[in-house]
Amino acid sequence: MIIDIPEGKDPIGYVWGEMVPGIGIAAAGFSLSVYEHSTLGLREFEAARLRIAQINGCLFCQDWRTERDGRKVEAEFADAVSQWRTTELFDDRTRLAAEYAERYATDHHGLDEPFWTRMLAQYTQAEVVELSMSIGSWLAFGRLNRVLGLDTVCVLPGH
Repeated sequence: MIIDIPEGKDPIGYVWGEMVPGIGIAAAGFSLSVYEHSTLGLREFEAARLRIAQINGCLFCQDWRTERDGRKVEAEFADAVSQWRTTELFDDRTRLAAEYAERYATDHHGLDEPFWTRMLAQYTQAEVVELSMSIGSWLAFGRLNRVLGLDTVCVLPGH
């Protein structure tokens, strides 16, 4: 971790809440809202989230599994996300969520008309916007935590 955390302070709370309260608290609210208000299916949500976690290298994000109504994705899901092109575990929407996340993070200029035709055949425009905002949150904040070394001490509030 490259940030000096005072003795007895929670690293996430300190960095996100105390160091830059005008930004960090709002960022934390946005990050949590992605989980609290998502209307996307759990598998699509997790495929995109895990693909970004893999790209960012965020250790906590790769280990975390979103839970909804007492359900989580199966244990082999993360490996399937790594192999989103060929896995037989994904339907079209889940595969597209992983693909979109990867391309959003690594080749957003390459999101061409054929991609959008496939995407909009599976997702509504509102779902595309929601997925885009979610991916943006994971990309920014997961990468921030990884770069600063917070991913080894990260715990979501209330968990």
